[in-house]
Amino acid sequence: MNSKQRMTVVRKLVGAGAALIAIAFTTNGQVNSTTQTEHGPTAQSIKVEKGEVLYVSGNDLVVKMEDGEVRHFPNVPDSATATVDGKELTVHELKPGMKLQRTTVTSTTPRMITTIRTVTGKVWHVTPPNSVILSLDDHTNQSFKIPKGQKFTVNGQKTDAFGLKKGMTVSVVAITEVPEIVVAHEVRRTGKMPPPPPPEPLRADVPMLIASAPAAAPPVETAAAEPAPTKLPKTGSYFPLVGLLGALSIALGLALKTVRVYQS
Repeated sequence: MNSKQRMTVVRKLVGAGAALIAIAFTTNGQVNSTTQTEHGPTAQSIKVEKGEVLYVSGNDLVVKMEDGEVRHFPNVPDSATATVDGKELTVHELKPGMKLQRTTVTSTTPRMITTIRTVTGKVWHVTPPNSVILSLDDHTNQSFKIPKGQKFTVNGQKTDAFGLKKGMTVSVVAITEVPEIVVAHEVRRTGKMPPPPPPEPLRADVPMLIASAPAAAPPVETAAAEPAPTKLPKTGSYFPLVGLLGALSIALGLALKTVRVYQS
């Protein structure tokens, strides 16, 4: 489906505190803020899931997992692709019999976000020893938590929260630490085409026909025609011809005699 990353930030307000330091100021109230982020070591976990495509229609996908479980994935987005034999395929290009593998790499990184705010304002209300409310120059009031044992310096004299009075101008440095856990998921989808079907086995009751080229007929030798002789050979004679003419004359004479006998 190509690689996909998803990041999740889990915030935990654990031990978030404020350190308050007060010194005398005569200027109007203001707020200055800076933020620092410190990352911890990253831990990774890898999960591999394998399966075979059983059915796919539109964006619906049914896969048989390696452990035999049949899972239905409805409405698979077109952006979820799988690398099959070097090609990026969408859910519409998957075929039954394909082998799919999904590798999920989960990275967990802790980090601490520290925000330092310097606030200068006039004491509007104080609830010793827990909190103090200051009036800022934008005519808004903001409450700050006072850490246990915090001391303030007012007009060169150190005092605690009980020494703060309404109208005093003080500067407060508020340090807030917020731990977070950043979880990133990277998903890789790969696959293989189904193997080609095996060849159909030969049946014993079907004879195998072997085609062979017909044998070439032997060449026929033809004798060259001899020219007709221009004269009779020396062994030739006219006596047979004479005998034939004599026989024809005798036969003709007998035929004429027979005709006369019938006429008389």
